[in-house]
Amino acid sequence: MKRLMAAVTLAAVFLLATPAPAMAEEKMLGTVTKIEVNGQGALATLKDSKTGGAVDITVTDEVTLAKFKDKRIGVGDEIKCKYEPKDGKNLSTY
Repeated sequence: MKRLMAAVTLAAVFLLATPAPAMAEEKMLGTVTKIEVNGQGALATLKDSKTGGAVDITVTDEVTLAKFKDKRIGVGDEIKCKYEPKDGKNLSTY
């Protein structure tokens, strides 16, 4: 019985001592309301389908930038997005 309690206590200490990730990736489904492409990337504004609020997403990946440039993704399209808040900006990860 003492071994079982020691194992449970050790497991609890391990779980509580493991740090949680500081920044969590956020997911969103939204409608594109604005796209501004510049030399280094793009800034897309999405209207969140859950809250109705506007969210600015900084996009730097080449695949999404190509879709913006050739109009495969445009204003009015509903898209799924994953982003990470970093340095006051929402950086696109998907």
